[in-house]
Amino acid sequence: MTTASNAGDPRWLSLDEQRVWRSYLHATRLLEDSLDRQLQRDASMPHIYYGLLVQLSEAPRHRMRMTELAKDAKITRSRLSHAIARMEGNGWVRREDCASDRRGQHACLTDEGYEVLKKAAPGHVAAVRQAIFDRLTPDQVRQLGEITRIMTDGLQPDGTGADLPWLR
Repeated sequence: MTTASNAGDPRWLSLDEQRVWRSYLHATRLLEDSLDRQLQRDASMPHIYYGLLVQLSEAPRHRMRMTELAKDAKITRSRLSHAIARMEGNGWVRREDCASDRRGQHACLTDEGYEVLKKAAPGHVAAVRQAIFDRLTPDQVRQLGEITRIMTDGLQPDGTGADLPWLR
């Protein structure tokens, strides 16, 4: 498609913008697939579980409210509940009722879950380095950081009426 000439017409992407957009989509899909395969192969867990374990490991007392965990992971509460149930079955996390809100629950990282995370982390960081940081110059890393911060700032929902995954 070409760019629009009339005020009400869509602002189609230029050929260069289309190329960059498609390259970005392709790269992010390949990256997610690569990281997921590495974690499945080396740690018997999907990338989403690794991310949840990291979040819990960095939280005070290794525990977070389920709603906050879903919000930070940008996933639905249903998907989080399913993931936590699987990780509970593995002994990596446990749920605790929230003392201040009877409807709320906390996800808590167990000692076993922390050990699994510690064992998985070196392979994961090596995969991230190989896929991204070892391929970029320090200036490109800085630029990538700036670009992703700008994108993130523009995409952060304000929470007012937004169709947010963690509210579903």
